[in-house]
Amino acid sequence: MSRVLMIGAGGVATVAAFKIAQNADVFTEFMIASRRKAKCDKLVESIHKAGYDMPIQTAQVDADDVEQLKALFNDFKPELCINLALPYQDLTIMDACLACGVNYMDTANYEPKDEAHFEYSWQWAYRERFEKAGLCAILGCGFDPGVTSIFTAYAAKHHFDEIQYLDIVDCNAGNHHKAFATNFNPEINIREITQKGLYYENGKYIETEPMEIHKPLTYPNVGPKESYLLHHEEIESLVINYPTIKRARFWMTFGQQYLTYLDCIENLGMSRIDEIEYEAPLADGTGTAKVKIVPLQFLKAVLPNPQDLGENYEGETSIGCRIRGLKNGEEHTYYVYNNCKHQDAYNETGMQGVSYTTGVPAMIGAMMFCKGIWRKPGVHNVEEFDPDPFMEQLNKQGLPWHEIFDGDLEL
Repeated sequence: MSRVLMIGAGGVATVAAFKIAQNADVFTEFMIASRRKAKCDKLVESIHKAGYDMPIQTAQVDADDVEQLKALFNDFKPELCINLALPYQDLTIMDACLACGVNYMDTANYEPKDEAHFEYSWQWAYRERFEKAGLCAILGCGFDPGVTSIFTAYAAKHHFDEIQYLDIVDCNAGNHHKAFATNFNPEINIREITQKGLYYENGKYIETEPMEIHKPLTYPNVGPKESYLLHHEEIESLVINYPTIKRARFWMTFGQQYLTYLDCIENLGMSRIDEIEYEAPLADGTGTAKVKIVPLQFLKAVLPNPQDLGENYEGETSIGCRIRGLKNGEEHTYYVYNNCKHQDAYNETGMQGVSYTTGVPAMIGAMMFCKGIWRKPGVHNVEEFDPDPFMEQLNKQGLPWHEIFDGDLEL
């Protein structure tokens, strides 16, 4: 028996819920909760319409409110909470888990709402409390972070004595036929890619200007795509857990049209995350009132919803790890990756490939916990667990992986 509560009902949560329903032998009792219960009910309806008859409960909860979360946890009594809400809400959900004796899992690390900055320190600070409570918290179980960290752990376990150079490469070669859209929450996406770049080399972090470092990389079944060095959270834990790493970097592809629109958004001040005040006309036409808005949150409201991109999305993603290191004293290279077609993801779950590549690993991580394979007190990044059973499930659950030995890493 496993009793699981998922918080969130967006694109990633939709995929995770579909995959949970496909694995009803593991997930015996399941609830979906979100700020709007109607959204959860609609998701359950789509799962049942697709032919999965798993009974799924739904609930309304404000994930910013610890007391509401505690009330929900005490009512449903889940063994595991899968946090697929916003990164701002990681800590309130972890607080509620500690208060109610619930284990925890997420896909993205915490970042404060009023600062475009993310790192693991806030969540790692919970380690002792989770250990003392005998609870397990699994951090970053999406694709990147998530699968890329497990790819690294798998490489370290099977192919290297020392991993020395790690480059995580993320290519979306799809076309959603929109002038400008983000593949996941626009607010989180734009905050992430407009930050300064950051990479690790020779024991220290080196900061770059946003998008300053870039080069074309060749992706399997895709070809060459211009790839940009970004700050990404999994580097932070991987260089600690694999101290032989001399350099670790993260790269992501962007099309020129996307970058042009992003440049305009920044120059117009629409990527700002601080409040501004403006005069808004009253509905009755009698005058105006001062209203406060956050420009980026307003922009999010007018951009296409990532959940609605799937139907016309063509092409595929290609995400993996390019690794160089030593085995038996000899240098070798290793490239492990997954390609995911947007239309295949849409046909199965109604969501595009970026949501699929995050939602499937979230389900697999929950499966690892429910089966007792990944379960130890404390706060842990995914590479701290055995990668083999997870890698096996990737092949079974729709994200098959491939290996290239001793090829040209281009990096």
